[in-house]
Amino acid sequence: MSAKLYLYPGWLRLWHFSNAILCLILIVTGLSMQYTTQGDSMISFQLAVSLHNICGVIFVFNYVIYFIGNMVTTNGKFYWRNWGGFFKQAITQSRYYLYGNFKGESCPFQVNEEVKFNPLQKIAYVAIMYVMVPLVMLSGIAMLYPDIIIPELNGISGMFLTDLAHIISGFVISIFLLIHIYFCTFGTSATSNFKSIVSGYHD
Repeated sequence: MSAKLYLYPGWLRLWHFSNAILCLILIVTGLSMQYTTQGDSMISFQLAVSLHNICGVIFVFNYVIYFIGNMVTTNGKFYWRNWGGFFKQAITQSRYYLYGNFKGESCPFQVNEEVKFNPLQKIAYVAIMYVMVPLVMLSGIAMLYPDIIIPELNGISGMFLTDLAHIISGFVISIFLLIHIYFCTFGTSATSNFKSIVSGYHD
């Protein structure tokens, strides 16, 4: 029988599920706004704008809960501890993802009470949750209240740069979500990691 670790407390699971739903709605409505043409859309432009703005505001509040939760609970330690020897460990983990996993090898960095993320997960989660998500939120807030945007920067429209930052960060987050779902199948079984985020216990 495999040992199970309680790594996903209730507040984190609730945040994770609500964040996933919000991200999906934001991606769908964002794409709809970007590519909607008159009479040729599953979602009307105005509805897409309204849903995007409402979910965007909720997304910001949801992130604040996540950020504070990481500060006042032990969950935050998994992002910032054990960075020693990162590059060597990242190469080892990359080899596992590209080769070892398909040969039945064990993951070189096993999850335990002190280490929840392997090196590649850690750098990806830090980049997404502490760089890309704040960027997509700040640029989104700026476009919701365009008066706060600098009119021009080095001869380039401030609105254009804000919009570009929002689109690029949203695209990066969208790609991350797809990769995240795929790598979640790399558990003791194809569904074990999905069950973990439901139960709270990592197998």
